[in-house]
Amino acid sequence: MLVELQPEVDEVLQPLGQHAVEFFLAASLYHARKISFSSAAHIAGLGFDAFRYRLEEHFNQGYLIADECVLEDLRTLKNTEV
Repeated sequence: MLVELQPEVDEVLQPLGQHAVEFFLAASLYHARKISFSSAAHIAGLGFDAFRYRLEEHFNQGYLIADECVLEDLRTLKNTEV
């Protein structure tokens, strides 16, 4: 799919470097929990570490961890304690 940006959007993204559109699209889909971290990194054309770094740079956090996942992990730990 080819996307044509409005000139004012292009002006905002230009200083953010090459592939800024792909990164922010991937980050938006990841933050909306529509795609996985791995898929988002792939869409952005970045490796895991580079994608996490850019997320931290622009959004002050790398990975999103759902409360449900943390609670499930805590239940698992509690059930495996000896």
